[in-house]
Amino acid sequence: MTWNWEKTCPFMCKSLLPSIDTTLQMIKQYRLPLLFLCLLQLAAAPVQADVRVPGFYTNHMVLQRDVPIRLRGWAKPGEQVDIQLGDVSVSVKADASGVWGATLPEQEANSTGQTLVFKSSNTIVLKDILVGEVWLCSGQSNMEWTVAASQRSEEEIEAANHPLIRHIKVPRRPSNDPMDDIEAIWEVCTPETVGRFTACGYFMAKHLQSELNVPIGLINSSWGGTRVEPWTPTVGFKSVAALDSIHSSVTQRTPGTPSYQSTLEEYIKNTGRWLEKAEVALENHTAIEESPGFPEALKPFESHQDPTMLYNGMIHALVGYPIRGAIWYQGESNHTEGMLYYEKKKALIGGWRQLWGLGDFPFYYVQIAPFQYGNENPSILPEFWESQEAVEQLSNTAMVVINDIATLQDIHPPNKQDVGKRLALLALKRTYGFEDLVAERPIMKSYELDSGKLSITFQNTGGGLKTRDGAQPNSFELVGIGSRGYHPAEATISGDTIVLSSEAVSEPVAFRFAWNKLSEPNLMGATGLPVGAFRGGKEPGFLEMINIEQEYRLVYDLDLSTLGSQIRYQVDDSNSISEFDRVGYLIELDSQERGQQKLFVSMNAFTTDAKKIGIPTAEGGVSFQQMVKDVTVFSNVSGLVMDSEFPEATLEFWPNNYATDNEMGIPAASGSLYDFGDKPVPPFDGYGSMQVHIPSVRQTLFSINHWGVGEAADLGIGNSPGQHPDWTFSSNAKEYRKKRLRIYVRETN
Repeated sequence: MTWNWEKTCPFMCKSLLPSIDTTLQMIKQYRLPLLFLCLLQLAAAPVQADVRVPGFYTNHMVLQRDVPIRLRGWAKPGEQVDIQLGDVSVSVKADASGVWGATLPEQEANSTGQTLVFKSSNTIVLKDILVGEVWLCSGQSNMEWTVAASQRSEEEIEAANHPLIRHIKVPRRPSNDPMDDIEAIWEVCTPETVGRFTACGYFMAKHLQSELNVPIGLINSSWGGTRVEPWTPTVGFKSVAALDSIHSSVTQRTPGTPSYQSTLEEYIKNTGRWLEKAEVALENHTAIEESPGFPEALKPFESHQDPTMLYNGMIHALVGYPIRGAIWYQGESNHTEGMLYYEKKKALIGGWRQLWGLGDFPFYYVQIAPFQYGNENPSILPEFWESQEAVEQLSNTAMVVINDIATLQDIHPPNKQDVGKRLALLALKRTYGFEDLVAERPIMKSYELDSGKLSITFQNTGGGLKTRDGAQPNSFELVGIGSRGYHPAEATISGDTIVLSSEAVSEPVAFRFAWNKLSEPNLMGATGLPVGAFRGGKEPGFLEMINIEQEYRLVYDLDLSTLGSQIRYQVDDSNSISEFDRVGYLIELDSQERGQQKLFVSMNAFTTDAKKIGIPTAEGGVSFQQMVKDVTVFSNVSGLVMDSEFPEATLEFWPNNYATDNEMGIPAASGSLYDFGDKPVPPFDGYGSMQVHIPSVRQTLFSINHWGVGEAADLGIGNSPGQHPDWTFSSNAKEYRKKRLRIYVRETN
């Protein structure tokens, strides 16, 4: 065998093999000790001329029925390989690189084990080969989750005498390069083996096998905790414009691509120039700058979470092996990405289909379950569910909803039986033509507004809607102009229709269902399949929800990026305001870390002078440290306690420095941290505080501190995650891309 040095290592060529010393220096410089050892081993290894097949071609293998059977392997270049499956045989020759591929005629399902023989200078005999339905099972831990770890596992294992169900587990293996082989063994389903099977795949296979009465093969290529990107091939990223940056990152690291070659060429030139300078410095005994560092953009990926790494190591070798379709359970590791996940799934599905060459094979997947996810915004997960649902726009795809079998404190719901059954229902109806089955969950068909009520009509109900506990449907919310957010809706069932109403929303314009990470709604179709999270209508913007201009008048408008020693309002209408009974503060902040945050808080007027409700500067002589009454709060910030009417709030408006002393004796206020119970201290023209708090729930509503230093000021909505809840010393104003304060009054004249 001739080893291709040029292809393997761009730093070496067989016509210019360096000396051992020089080679060792290059290895040290380019950090390639493993590659060097591999080269030595390959150079010393004996030539392999025997016919060889992929490591997952083993006894008990299941081949896909009703499609041409494609097989492949390796042999001596030009050597003939004879292949026989049962009574069918074919002969092929290995190409110049020693690779051969063969296609046997398609076969009907066969539950009687056949023998598969590969013969050349040696003979490989595989026994008990079945022909049936083959499904690829992939994703993260909920797909990798075993039968042994599922609910009622002892009962399931004891009953697992299903010799026509076979399973193979692909070993965990990331790789920067597409790997052509996988070592794994097909196992027959028995009580001794089934505990290791993917639970989702196994329970799907049980239902399929009982209905189809054919062998079922499961290829389990999954890895807990993994993202979607590592499972995606390069061609998948290339086909999705929204993922250009990922595609560029992959191709930049791929030897032979134009971007790799040009970057390496530039690095070599820079290194050559440095070597010339180094020789001069060596001769003259002078200093020299550090040598150019190896380009980061050319360094191989290192993590199994990096793009293409698991496709290369755990999927690529399977490509071409005929399958019926794929099932997928993954998303927890990408769940904060919203609609970007749809783009990534489009890349994965499109990439797999393109490379397999089987057309748009079925792709059925599981929507991730409700889960706590720490203190995360409750709407992040519903937005991700929406992205998962959007994947159904792609051809021959369908989603299973499992919000009725979740475990809110466990990201791995143990009920994999229902998950597998629901996947099987989709396959039976969509792939195998069981047209009378109701396999899809109920989804919205249409909605209409009429006289303060909103009606939603569903399809796929299987005979009408119902609730699994017999109670009224829960988890519906309505919103309208001026409703100050969404409010729980009363829901009644009328056949395939839900009618919604709410006393808090006289004229609803939009609705949502199960829009919370912990939502376990009770609505389902007659067949028991649950309704997934969804929303509809035209959701009003934040200002429309509070309908502020109907009740309040704008007094001040301040772009907080202009903060400084002099406060210069973009709008100042204070001279025209005479009498008012309420004051409202609208603050809007937008940052990369926290997104768009908005808060409106209103309260009984604490002064009769409109010039004293703005930033409490020393120039204006403004200072308020007091309680205010009848406080209403509306915000889109997660974790912020909102109420239509809090009894009171605390104002800390002053230009002074301040100390942590709880001067007002507010219960639960700290004497050592800056929070909702501080004390103004000299000088009067000092640090400055403009803060509103709800002491009863130990919560800061908003803070604008230290405004005199501009972009180093303290800004925040809600309690600060730092040491001091009121954002003192956070110096974070520069982190916000946009920041704005508007101040309103409710006039009484």
